[in-house]
Amino acid sequence: MSEITISEDAMRMIAQFENLTGAGARDCVVDDKFGRILFVINPGEMGLAIGKKGASIKKASDAFGKKVEVVEYNPDKVQFIRNCFLPVQVQTVIFEEDEEENTEVAYIEVADADRGLAIGKEGRNIIKAKKLAFRQFDIANVELKQEEEEESDEDES
Repeated sequence: MSEITISEDAMRMIAQFENLTGAGARDCVVDDKFGRILFVINPGEMGLAIGKKGASIKKASDAFGKKVEVVEYNPDKVQFIRNCFLPVQVQTVIFEEDEEENTEVAYIEVADADRGLAIGKEGRNIIKAKKLAFRQFDIANVELKQEEEEESDEDES
């Protein structure tokens, strides 16, 4: 597992987030491109982080002046990647080693109806998964599997 370096600013944000929500956070990433702060929450504390009818997460968003998004940590990298895409149901997660780069890439598969939601507006959901998977597990990239590959396999049979 990778060594996560948390800046002083991120530590302050984690402390403030924990005070506002009561949920413990183990990582914080500021995503200026989309004007949001991503928190990786301790396992089992998602309810605390969100709060009744979203009250806690809204309070945190108001306090930071940016949208706050939370992902529940899981020591199993497959489940962690699934958590990054919630509420989308990830059907499969396959890891492949890139021998040349000596890196690991995660390929995820979702239902056709969920592809747009998995990618997100301007790619924000897939970018969130890439950033967090890299920080938590040294996974170099997260990509959606292409449906065309499966269709071409069916044509050959």
